[in-house]
Amino acid sequence: MLVKITTDKYEYKLPKLIEHIKKGPYIEEMGAIFTFEGIMRKIGEEEVEKLRISHENLQEAQEKLEKMVKEIKKKHKVKDIALVHFLGEFHATETLFMVVVAGAHRQETLKALKEIIERTKKEIGFRKEEYTKKGSRVILSGG
Repeated sequence: MLVKITTDKYEYKLPKLIEHIKKGPYIEEMGAIFTFEGIMRKIGEEEVEKLRISHENLQEAQEKLEKMVKEIKKKHKVKDIALVHFLGEFHATETLFMVVVAGAHRQETLKALKEIIERTKKEIGFRKEEYTKKGSRVILSGG
């Protein structure tokens, strides 16, 4: 299991996370690997020029994320999970969040992936601030 919050946008890429899962001890028990990559987009009438993601307490966020991932892994009986959430400033097409979930069967693996995505957004408390030509606004802060 890999759970990481980092400001280094170049430290992890999705293929590296998939490779981490495939080199793990459970690869022969896996029948499905699902991935998710959340990227920054320009949306709405006001084009978003950049997005800043932060958290007021990184240690707390890391601990919450690890606990949540362990709960979901146990609940859905998946074999392995790799998750990286980036912090900092982002522009269109840059990766914000990546998850790889591996399990014996696709049903529980996909359910685990969906739950990780939704709970991360709602429970961990990342602050997202959009910047446009007209100014900035917080679009998500703790759910």
